[in-house]
Amino acid sequence: MINKSFERIHLIVLDSVGIGEAPDAEAFGDIGSNTLGHIAESVDGLHMPNMEGLGLSNIEPVKGIAAAETPSAFYGKLQEASVGKDTMTGHWEIMGLNIDTPFKVYPEGFPDSLIQALEEKTGRKVIGNKPASGTEILDELGQEHMETGAIIVYTSADPVLQIAAHEEIIPLEELYKICEIARELTLEPEYLVGRIIARPFLGGPGAFKRTSNRHDYALKPFDRTVMNELKDIGKDVIAIGKINDIYNGEGVTKAIRTKDNMDGMDKLVEVAGENFNGLSFLNLVDFDALYGHRRDPKGYAEALEAFDARLPEVLDKLSENDLLLITADHGNDPTFPGTDHTREYVPLLAFSPRFESGQKLDLGKTFADIGATIAENFDAPLPKFGKSFLTQLN
Repeated sequence: MINKSFERIHLIVLDSVGIGEAPDAEAFGDIGSNTLGHIAESVDGLHMPNMEGLGLSNIEPVKGIAAAETPSAFYGKLQEASVGKDTMTGHWEIMGLNIDTPFKVYPEGFPDSLIQALEEKTGRKVIGNKPASGTEILDELGQEHMETGAIIVYTSADPVLQIAAHEEIIPLEELYKICEIARELTLEPEYLVGRIIARPFLGGPGAFKRTSNRHDYALKPFDRTVMNELKDIGKDVIAIGKINDIYNGEGVTKAIRTKDNMDGMDKLVEVAGENFNGLSFLNLVDFDALYGHRRDPKGYAEALEAFDARLPEVLDKLSENDLLLITADHGNDPTFPGTDHTREYVPLLAFSPRFESGQKLDLGKTFADIGATIAENFDAPLPKFGKSFLTQLN
């Protein structure tokens, strides 16, 4: 048994870094998916010495990463229990919820009724309205948008409605207002869109570039999460990156925006150097948004190695009163057909300087095991779902 609770828990979600097909992968069309494994094979091996030392390849073999003889972290993997494989579903489950009604996706674009209502309420025409890459649709429709002022609406394999607009054509304040209108419209059960995303950009034809002024408008979680419980008992809940958006601010005591993965690591290092008591919660979105959906295994591999190179900066900030948890929210195998997420196990690494060495954790049947562990550590009410592994960290 551990001698005492941790004063701080740092949770890093490596967005989409799955570690092999889940038992129900067939139901999602994802037989054979393995995000980490296939990335490593495609580049003839990953170089991630810090994750290697923690025990990443002790979970499942990853080419180029040796299994540690004495891993410094406890290691294992978790299976998703909810019916979806999107970002919101994965994150909400991590914090103790079980989603049994999936959010809707729109592979043929959004219904005419929704588009017409959006045009009427915003006073702007809609162009696009189809699944698309966020960069490709700017190349296709950016010039028309600049000439007409019409908003670019598109979706992805996620249950999201994205609205792109040039910051010099539609000011950020107006774009955000448009997204708020879209959020209200899509609260209706017939639509059930998980997130509305503002996608501002700058530049000219052939050189459009999205800015860091993205903003997500998520649904409010349908029930209390572990974050709500922590906040209510006076603990800090520091949301870094898009975490605040994913939970619609629920249970968050401080929100810190980030520009990309490396900025996210910068912010985590800063937070880890501060005095707080509770949870810091970071999402690193680039793995998913820039490389998974765009089916870029080389870029994905480079991003993984860049993350690994920054990890010592975080580890150096930890004391024996800290626990670091590293996991993911779903898979997104960049070698797989299409552009969708993949139904996979996610890795779990748990490290503290107080550990002499790590061991294998029991297989988790839900991502909510993480939330249950965090709740038990801080003596907060336990979530309805999930089994704490805190006592395994001995």
